[in-house]
Parts: sequence; C-alpha cells; structure tokens
Amino acid sequence: MAGVRVSGSLAGRLTVPSSKSAAHRVLICSALADRQTTVRCVGAGDDIHATAGCLRALGVRLKENGDSFSLTPLRIMPHVEGRPLMDCGESGSTLRFMLPVTAALGISSTFIGRGRLPERPLSPLYEQMTLHGVSMSQNGIMPLTVDGRLKGGDFTLDAGVSSQFVSGLLMAFPLTGSDCRLELTGKKESTPYIDLTVSVMRRFGVSVEDYGNGYRVAEGQRYVSPGESFVEGDWSGAAFWLAAACAGSGVIECYGLDYLDSVQGDRIIVDILREMGGRVEVDGMSVIAYPSDLHGVEVDCSNIPDLVPALAVAASCSSGETVLKGVGRLRLKESDRIESVCAMLSSFGIRNIGSDDSIRIWGGRPVCGTVNSEGDHRIAMAAAVIASLAQGVTVIDNPECSAKSYPGFFDSFRMLGGTVIP
Repeated sequence: MAGVRVSGSLAGRLTVPSSKSAAHRVLICSALADRQTTVRCVGAGDDIHATAGCLRALGVRLKENGDSFSLTPLRIMPHVEGRPLMDCGESGSTLRFMLPVTAALGISSTFIGRGRLPERPLSPLYEQMTLHGVSMSQNGIMPLTVDGRLKGGDFTLDAGVSSQFVSGLLMAFPLTGSDCRLELTGKKESTPYIDLTVSVMRRFGVSVEDYGNGYRVAEGQRYVSPGESFVEGDWSGAAFWLAAACAGSGVIECYGLDYLDSVQGDRIIVDILREMGGRVEVDGMSVIAYPSDLHGVEVDCSNIPDLVPALAVAASCSSGETVLKGVGRLRLKESDRIESVCAMLSSFGIRNIGSDDSIRIWGGRPVCGTVNSEGDHRIAMAAAVIASLAQGVTVIDNPECSAKSYPGFFDSFRMLGGTVIP
C-alpha cells in the first residue's frame, strides 16, 4: 500500500495482539533455556520476526506455526559455524537485546539494520561492552562487527538514555557465569520496561535483585524453561482502540488484556483516559471503552513513551489543553516522533506545539487531511484512528509500516467498521 484513503466511525469487539515488548524477552529467554519451549504469541509483527531471525542465525531451532513459536535452545544445539549475520531490520529492541546476549555467548557476529536504526544511539552500552571483553567495529556505523566474549563484573549505565540497554545486559548476565552488578546513573526512565524484563527472567528461573539505583544478577543462575509461555495482550496497541472509543461515537471492547496483573507500563492508559473523563471498564481479560466527554490533562510520559501517539488521539478530541511531557527520547524512535506527532495533528487541523521535552495539544474537531506516516508504525495507527473521528476521507501515506508492531491493524480497523481503500 503506497497510500490509503481512510474513513468511518469505529465500534465493536476485537482480540488484541500479543505484547511486542514481552515477546522479544520471552523468545530470547526461551532460546537460552535448558529445554524446548512453546511460546504462544498472537499476531507477531516485523520486529518480533527480526528477533526470531537473529536467534535462528545463532543456531536456535525455531519453528513458527500459526500463533505459536517452538524453540529448541542453544544449550542442546551445536554452536553455529562461521560468523552469523544478525539482521535486526528496524527493531531497536532486537539490536539492543541481541548485541549483549550474542557477546555473552562468545559468538563472533555481524549486526545490520535498516531505516533509522543505524542512526539510533548505542552509547553507553557500546562503551560498557568494550570495557568487559568485547571488541566491536566503530560505533554508529553498520555493519557492526562483534568479537570476543562479554565478561561479568560491575557495569555502569546512564539510565536516561534507553531502558533497552539495561534489559539487554540483564538478559546477558546469567550467560557470563559471574556475579554481575549494573549501577544506574541519571534519572531512570521507562522503568516498566525493565520491570517487564525482570518479570520474564523470573519466569525462566533467573532472579534479578533490584537495589534502587541498580541491579544484581548473582552468579550460578541459568535459564530454565517453563515448557510453555503465553505472551499477554499488548497494551500499547490496544491504547489506540480505547482512545478511539472514548473520543468517538462507538463502544469498543478489547479482549486479551490483563489490567490487574500486567507488568506492562502502558496499561496506565486506562487510568489516564479515566482522568480525562473517559468511561473505561475492566471485566476480567476485557477492557471496554465508551464514548465520553474528554478534557485535557497533563501527563508525564517518561515511563510510557509508546503511549504518546495514542494519547495524542484522545487529546485531539478533548476540550482544553493536554500537555504530554517527558517525551524527549521520542526524537530517537522510528521517526523523530515529536515532530511526526505534531505534523500528524496539524494535518487534521489540531493546534499543537512541540518542544524538546513536551507536546502541547489543544483539542478540537479533526478535519480530514493527508498524513505522512514517516514510516513510523505508531504514527500510521494514530493517523488512522483520528481519521475515523474526522469528517470526510483522510489519505495516509505508507500505512504498511504498522506491520512493525501490529500487522493486523488495518484488518482490525475494517472489522470495527472503518473503511480503508487503496
């Protein structure tokens, strides 16, 4: 689809895909475990297939059957011969997780990526790995060659750059055979994503000690397969539908979401929409959102950066001003997401101002327009949802980028009553 025309109001019930964030972690831990694991993962997107491809390149026997992955781990497979090519696609999680894990396994490899991925920062992870026994080609240039073996010990990271660096090292630590400590400096951001890593590692038998300004993984631990692992529904993707219902005219029910026990930070979308005046009900594994009179709020997004485009959807139809702050790291996503969110809103006639660390949105009545998704999956999805709230037909360029995290997004859009015409 070079571009599509999108319109129509939304209502109905759908099952959301599995969490992309959790799926990366579950697949990696399964590949490092002691026996075969079956992973149930609904609607895996391009990023998850990038991680699966990298695991295959390392010698993991990984089979996909419908919504399930079956993994025979590295522990009972011979090491791969030669230098595996680790194609991360456009997935920052794949690169930042697999880089320390592959190094901890002592497998010399070459990493490549596309889109904006080669431009996204690897410091200070790069420097910490080189201080602990790993030799890498020049930082910031791909292909990136990796040799040597990551050694355990004491590590230090600026926690404000990327939580993915923290998660990648934590998953690699048990492979070093040594006691490992990770000291964090600066302000911790996206903490729920680190909590998710710790939770998945615990599911696979590895305990991570959180001592406030850092983490410790004691030596002698190894990954133990639970046999089967179910990846819970994705709150980041569901947030678009919940925002669509509260800002629109139809009821939408999202099934497959665990509000009470989920470690995903983005489940807070329920609380934020309620704070904005939205009527959102939780019933077991279902979340139901109703048309509501929304008003502007101020939200600190430093721990929930992936929610910003969905919150922009809700803010576009709210009365008054909404302030999304703590968003500075969005400039390093698949697009400069501060600029692309603001440009998208402007395309719909919604007044907004973006700065280094905030987006201000004055709600109104979106009008149809033409939106450049900038190749960013979350911008494409947000634009489609706002299009359903606007009068007339909106043209969205490059909508297929939504497959990065939600390959069935436009199928779900149609199922809920929307119109998508190539």
